[in-house]
Amino acid sequence: MQSIWSKVLREGEKWSGIISKGKLIRFTALEKGANLSALLYNAHDLSERYNMPDTLKAQHTFYLAKGNILMSDNGRAMASLVDDSLGWHDTIGGYTTREYTDKKYGQTFYQDLRNDWLRCGYENFIIELVRNGLDARDLTAPVNFFSKVSSDENGKMYFDEAHCQKGATVTLRTEMDTLFILSNTPNPADPNTTYPSVPVKCEVFTASPVDSLDGCVNHCPENRRAFENTWEYEAMS
Repeated sequence: MQSIWSKVLREGEKWSGIISKGKLIRFTALEKGANLSALLYNAHDLSERYNMPDTLKAQHTFYLAKGNILMSDNGRAMASLVDDSLGWHDTIGGYTTREYTDKKYGQTFYQDLRNDWLRCGYENFIIELVRNGLDARDLTAPVNFFSKVSSDENGKMYFDEAHCQKGATVTLRTEMDTLFILSNTPNPADPNTTYPSVPVKCEVFTASPVDSLDGCVNHCPENRRAFENTWEYEAMS
């Protein structure tokens, strides 16, 4: 399968862009220990965006894996996880801040190190939000692809350092024209005190049409309703 676009995000790098409906976007960890944070927005109505609580509640899950969808705050399917080599992608870890990054990894300055300074998820997201006509008020909980954060019965969270190995992949299918904002920055739950240097490859392909037997559509009744909401929205646009 020939990609129609590809890019490697180096450690700390960010990216944003619109990926149209009916595309596959595959992320590949080029080394072990990757974490790629992602925000999603409806490209034609930026007030609609990926909603973590609704996504988890509707699918009765704590994490995302093949078959799950990323649901918007309007109850629509934005993107589907159609392929996944890991079986767990973090939804609750959030993103790093400047204060957190400086304290954990050591203070660095762009003026001294240029593009080698240690970037944080919050600043990366804010910059790309502003570039797309949004601001800090539009920042929501991201998906952290490649990371596994679990919890015990008492609510204590655990980060699995061995979860993501080199070559791990996850592939999304866009169910609407979607603005993606990506930040290749550490998961806050990662106990490693050395800033991860894990490049992630991003590739876009053309997807096959979705039919009534699709695994993501039929993953659960709530998924089908979300797809129907998206199809109705698309038909009326």
